[in-house]
Amino acid sequence: MHMSLLRASPFVGLSFRVALLLSGYLSATAGAQPASASQGALPSARVEAFVHRLMLTNKIPGLQIAVVQHGKVVLLGAYGIANVEDSVPVSDQTVFPVNSITKAFVGVAVMQLVEAGKLDLSGPVSRYLDGLPAPWRAVTIKQLLTHVSGIPDLWDSHARMVADGEEALMRKLSETPMESPTGTKYSYNQTNYYLLGRVITKLAGQPFTDFIAEHQFRVVGMPHSGFGDSHDVVPHLAPTYCYCEETERGTVPADTLHAVLRDWPTYIRTAAGINTTAEDMARWLIALQSGVLLKPESLSVLWSPGTLNDGTVHGANDVFNGYAIGWPLVIRPKYRAVASTGGNKAALFIYPESELAIILLTNLVIGPERFMDRIAGYYLPEMRTSGFGLPPAIQAFRAELLRQGFAKAPDVLKQLEVKDSHFKLSEDELITWAYQLLEEGEDGASVAIFKLTVARYPKSANAYDSLAEAYEMSGEKQRAIENYTRSLELNPKNTNAVQHLQRLKGL
Repeated sequence: MHMSLLRASPFVGLSFRVALLLSGYLSATAGAQPASASQGALPSARVEAFVHRLMLTNKIPGLQIAVVQHGKVVLLGAYGIANVEDSVPVSDQTVFPVNSITKAFVGVAVMQLVEAGKLDLSGPVSRYLDGLPAPWRAVTIKQLLTHVSGIPDLWDSHARMVADGEEALMRKLSETPMESPTGTKYSYNQTNYYLLGRVITKLAGQPFTDFIAEHQFRVVGMPHSGFGDSHDVVPHLAPTYCYCEETERGTVPADTLHAVLRDWPTYIRTAAGINTTAEDMARWLIALQSGVLLKPESLSVLWSPGTLNDGTVHGANDVFNGYAIGWPLVIRPKYRAVASTGGNKAALFIYPESELAIILLTNLVIGPERFMDRIAGYYLPEMRTSGFGLPPAIQAFRAELLRQGFAKAPDVLKQLEVKDSHFKLSEDELITWAYQLLEEGEDGASVAIFKLTVARYPKSANAYDSLAEAYEMSGEKQRAIENYTRSLELNPKNTNAVQHLQRLKGL
């Protein structure tokens, strides 16, 4: 199983962004209307504006979004280009591969088998599958689900399968030592879900793909959802793109757009294999939370974090700091989230206490999970006004700027530094926040922060390049040219600056 690059596309740069803007507005669609103006109309309109800016600043060809609030769809939108090669617009029927979000569906399937009395989460996998290597046999179903099995991964460091064909794969894995003693370490692992697929198939008496289709897709009413990869003919499919290329060092960033090949052999499509739409997924979430797919007590188990042998909870990183049954968790004092992400291009966040869920499907490898809290903030006002999710230092800086004005950013920063000698804002923190402001449509505030970054880090080509982009977005062509030129002086290898200068100068 791997994702490899197919071909380059010439659709990059400013002309591409303008095309995105136009096609985004033309193809925007409205789904179910909000229950009331206070719940959905104003927030959803602002979210749509945010989405357009998000696409422009991140060069996202196309996306779908669905927002579920209080059990109802309050926003359903489709924007931009689904197929760049043929300029096919995104519609509500456009199908997106969701990669590892498939694991969330597997978690539901497992809990359905638990409810049917066919599966015990605490039972060893060897109770259900014969012929496993000795070190694997005591691993429990829940340890597979929560990635603490210690079993060797079927992917190598370049996200390629370690062997071709199921028989050869099992032989290779059987000969590979355990990654760690079972239950002692969290390690995201595709082999876990390959084995779970075999368990589901055996206990259900039908292929796991058919079981999920019958007991989830058809029950909910998800007509556009199914399994498949780049080798299958999937109607209305949006291909996957990235600004990257494969080298001997692995996948690295690139200035040109490439299409990505998805290769998911049938037997590992529990790890990544579902294609769906935001509307289908919204229906699925509503059914899941309303007791249609699982009993409430089963849903509680589904979303409870797995633990190591010592009782501690771990996840992939500081954000996804727990992992439940097929679902990553964002554990924090406020606005905890049950989340699922796939391929760095699709994300699903549920905020249980706030009765809010957001689905964002894109056709670009961009990491959409980093936008989810900001979208949530449009529906949860306190989350937005507090600057939730920003680094503490940025939050403090932001609070003062809201009082004194962004035009006074240099003076405000000096005030904070005088007040606290340890107060410091890094270049990365400033640039990241400035781009967020740009995505929010706060062009003036964004330029102010980028200008501050340039003043604080005058030898940074990246700072000048970013300021130039902000000027370009706000229509200040000459200032954009000046700052791209300065960035290129500091870093002659900055091809992005070269391309933008050529377009801005009409070369």
